[in-house]
Amino acid sequence: MEYRKFDNHYVVRIDKGEEFIAKITELCKIENIKLGSISALGATDKVVIGLYDTEEKFYHKTELTGSMEITSLIGNISTKNDEVYLHCHINVCDKNMQVFGGHLNECHISATCEVIITKIDGCVERLEDPTIGLNLYKFN
Repeated sequence: MEYRKFDNHYVVRIDKGEEFIAKITELCKIENIKLGSISALGATDKVVIGLYDTEEKFYHKTELTGSMEITSLIGNISTKNDEVYLHCHINVCDKNMQVFGGHLNECHISATCEVIITKIDGCVERLEDPTIGLNLYKFN
């Protein structure tokens, strides 16, 4: 991973073999980013996506492998227990141009991933909501 900072924006390149969530979390820790937004595109050969079932309060996960384009990856940065907390969604397409998408759990980069992060000055913490089963924004 390499990156450059421009005011409150970061232009990031994640390299082949690196895992997206791990690298963005690492960058947020290095640069002390506690709140922000993420947009990205690139290529992957392994992605784990999920769908949260609100009735079961459970994430159903699916692992996809093979050559895929990351057609859209968006997310936000916040904190939970004062640690970096990423919430990202992804769409990928396979060689047949079939698109799959969902909550992003893992994304292994197969060629490159180009990322723009916008840092927002401030901090929004997350707290688990037991009635929904998700970690929601907590505003003081």
